Amino acid sequence: MKKSKVSPSLDNQPASSDRFSSSGFILTAIGSAVGLGNMWKFPYITGQYGGAAFFLLFIVCLLLVGLPVLIAEMTIGRSGRGNASSSFFLLSKSRTWGAFGFVSVFASFMIMTFYAVVAGWTMHYAALSFTDSLYADNMYKERFVSFTSGYVPLFWQAVVMIITGWVVGKGISGGIEKFNKVLIPGLVILLLGLMIRSLTLPNAMAGVEFFLKPDFSKLSAESALVALGHAFFSLSLGMGIMITYGAYTHRSQSLKGATLAIGAGDLIYAFIAGLIIFPTSFAFGIEPSQGPGLVFMALPAAFAAMPFGQLFGGLFFVLLAIAALTSAVSILEVPVAYAMGKWNWSRIKATTLVSAACFVLGVPSALSAGAILGGFTIAGKPIMDLIEYVASNVLLPFGGLVVTLFAGYVWTKSAKEAGLDGFGHKLLMFMLRYVSPLLTLLVLLYTAGLFDRFFNK
Repeated sequence: MKKSKVSPSLDNQPASSDRFSSSGFILTAIGSAVGLGNMWKFPYITGQYGGAAFFLLFIVCLLLVGLPVLIAEMTIGRSGRGNASSSFFLLSKSRTWGAFGFVSVFASFMIMTFYAVVAGWTMHYAALSFTDSLYADNMYKERFVSFTSGYVPLFWQAVVMIITGWVVGKGISGGIEKFNKVLIPGLVILLLGLMIRSLTLPNAMAGVEFFLKPDFSKLSAESALVALGHAFFSLSLGMGIMITYGAYTHRSQSLKGATLAIGAGDLIYAFIAGLIIFPTSFAFGIEPSQGPGLVFMALPAAFAAMPFGQLFGGLFFVLLAIAALTSAVSILEVPVAYAMGKWNWSRIKATTLVSAACFVLGVPSALSAGAILGGFTIAGKPIMDLIEYVASNVLLPFGGLVVTLFAGYVWTKSAKEAGLDGFGHKLLMFMLRYVSPLLTLLVLLYTAGLFDRFFNK
């Protein structure tokens, strides 16, 4: 049998002596999971697919698919000590698996091109919300359309990339970990403060009831697949983040404990987000299932109508901006780690060039939300919508499927690497071999639109 040669371009450069501390790793991983998705996307899909019943379904999916894939990704990274592509190659000695792993690197890069744009929107609104300009009139939709139709989003996109690149360029312990240790506690304080304010609004309990009182008659097959997809994406799975971060963990790090802490952090954040969005929505007659416009068009009107609304509106958008930045740092680290290992670049060089490329390729997305490129479509979708669709609905589920098949059938040491034995070992391997791949495949088929005919009957 011919022995495979390890190519210098696929060595394990990212796993340098720079490591996360135990608490720093957990906080950073939670920061990655706590992004715009749970504060922006989770409330409106919960509103669309059954309220409390959907939330319970989301919890089940988090346990069945999210946590097994999460622990598999972290063990692949720590054992391979490489980036999201080279870890697969180094553990399997197969260039095919290395190529499959590269899909998650490419997905993170593409996501960063438009994520920085949306993160820039949150920073713009955070700045506006502390002034009278956001609440000067009732033209919230018109203001958002006017903002996204010009060139101002490019400025805020650049601000996001500069901040994110600065943090990533400082490394793991001195940059990414320190950044999250400062921002995550602040995020928690803002979350709790906004939750308390929302729960004291008139008619807030109607929103709480909608969120926490299950009505299982509203559930459907589509609800289950949407919940499964969101459980998957809310943990930042399939985009190489946890594999990359796993390479920076110490051998003494408990991956069992980290998995439970990250899953709990993601779930608690989603829960508190619901206790902010739904009471506020019901208090001011806002439809919680109206979609992404809920944040930038409907909620400013609610803040304008409440006492001290300018303050709480400002805190809300600061919260969004912090959540966006903590996730953006994790997303950018994936292609940066790949560039460091692939071309033996220094961290500063890799961060600078990757950040610049993300900004340049993100310009069409920034301009496609308004009049400048809004009329230009590909396959019937504006540029940003198309990139987001392909990355989120095709590349990420595919990346997750690769992880489950690799950990279930090729490199089968995830349970051992995580310190699981006996029943825990058997349960994780059963989930990775049978349950998680099947459910992840269903998510891939659904999000790729292959079930449309079934659901639209």
